[in-house]
Amino acid sequence: MANHRVAPNPMTREVGRRALIFRLSGIIVCVLSGLFLLLGAATAGDDGVDSGFSNQGIDVDGWRFDAATGKFAPLLPGAASADPYQYKYELQCHLGGADFDTTCLGNRVDCKNGPGGVEGIPVVWLKAPAGVPLPTWSFHSGPTCLFDPRPEDLLPRIAAVIQTEFQQLPVAAGTSTAQPSPHTLRGAETNFFADAAEQQFDITILAQSVHVVAKPVQYSWNYGDGTHQGPLPASGGPLPQDRWGEKTPTSHVYTLTGDFNVVLTTHFKGTYSVNGGPPLPIPGQGVFNAPPQTVSVWRSVTRNYADTCLENPRGQGCPGAAPLP
Repeated sequence: MANHRVAPNPMTREVGRRALIFRLSGIIVCVLSGLFLLLGAATAGDDGVDSGFSNQGIDVDGWRFDAATGKFAPLLPGAASADPYQYKYELQCHLGGADFDTTCLGNRVDCKNGPGGVEGIPVVWLKAPAGVPLPTWSFHSGPTCLFDPRPEDLLPRIAAVIQTEFQQLPVAAGTSTAQPSPHTLRGAETNFFADAAEQQFDITILAQSVHVVAKPVQYSWNYGDGTHQGPLPASGGPLPQDRWGEKTPTSHVYTLTGDFNVVLTTHFKGTYSVNGGPPLPIPGQGVFNAPPQTVSVWRSVTRNYADTCLENPRGQGCPGAAPLP
């Protein structure tokens, strides 16, 4: 039997071609749709705020710190800020887009031991002049671990407790010195001066690393006889011995004899930074007392005599003379 070939119908061939194109178009649309959904899930949360730690927010010109509230919030275009800088954080080793420095990745900060078993994110903080659209960002600090993907939610909670935490730190109030010491005279000027230093502490608040700097700014004295002085901006200073008894801004005159416990109180201003971020002011002051210092106040008696001990060996005050009753 002879084989017969039937010539293809042109209409059938066109319909098949269109069907193939339609199927390919559907595949392309599905792939692109899946890609867009994947990118969207990786860069933005349900609230529109970036959760992929690339640009940290919706249409913003960086982040700002509100010193009054301690809030770390998006800086909207054109918004005013008292801080001369705006801030943002980036993934450590991030080169932009989907590129990372592979050498850096091998040495990045280990953030696996986060609170509650949650893995943190290694980041670096960047800064730029505030209010500048599309600024050139420069390195500020880091790398450090960020264990909360919403620092704008976390910082107000830290700000609410930072003053209490500051007052509970083991800040050394310094030392107070008296001239003369440990004995001084009733009715004379006794010079007091303080020696206190700036101190730094690393603490943890809400599972976040907080660095605190305490700087002495004012000084007060309780002289132990019911009188106080301060707070004064100056700590006073030592006098040479030949000037003891001179009045100084921090000196005190005792009107009674006896032993008195003198207490120095030093007032500290503080700043704190969270996870290596920019420093923020701590509201108010931290007030810390130094251990009491005992000062003995004596009285002096002056008598005049007409002759010397050579002229009158038995005169009052001479060796072997009987003391006054």
